Amino acid sequence: MTLDELLADGAPPVCAILRGIKPEEAIDVSAVLIEAGIRILEVPFNSPEPLKSIAAMQAEFCDRALIGGGTVLSVAAVEDLHAAGGRIMVTPNTNPAVIARGAELGLELLPGFMTPSEAFAAVAAGAKRIKLFPAAQLGAPYIKAIKDVLPKHVGVWAVGGTGADTIGQWLAAGCEGIGVGGALYKPGDDAATVGQRGRDLFNAWKAIKA
Repeated sequence: MTLDELLADGAPPVCAILRGIKPEEAIDVSAVLIEAGIRILEVPFNSPEPLKSIAAMQAEFCDRALIGGGTVLSVAAVEDLHAAGGRIMVTPNTNPAVIARGAELGLELLPGFMTPSEAFAAVAAGAKRIKLFPAAQLGAPYIKAIKDVLPKHVGVWAVGGTGADTIGQWLAAGCEGIGVGGALYKPGDDAATVGQRGRDLFNAWKAIKA
């Protein structure tokens, strides 16, 4: 399953960032998010035993969701992600070697950028989607300015300070999608709470599309 296929199938352009999740809760939290309609799930590598969570989630939900890792900072981490079965690779920064290795391994790429130079470096390394991080500090007008100079085929996502209350402004600014962290999941949250937040986010997106 590719990200293009998932979005074409009607999934909301929302990546759930499950920073801090533990392997023993990964399945339950993933299940409620998928049930809520959120079908892109990222376990950051600075979570406890991220590869264990990613492998379990991939084994359970690979036919329903696109699952992978975030905060991927090295080529070795890219290879570990691929070995664990992860399908999407998210980074907070622009590291051409990391991006290129992810492309070689056939991963869906969502590298982070902040400046135009970083955006173009990510695209040159093989990314067709990039994420503005931190997005809230720069704002929707920054997205519009960046998109004016980027190749038209490059999708821009916003991450950092995003959620159900702001998804509309990011999509209106030209973002293809958003990544949502603490507004969906924080360590210690129970599955029911996360599921309700997932439904709220899905409904906010549906209201925009209506």
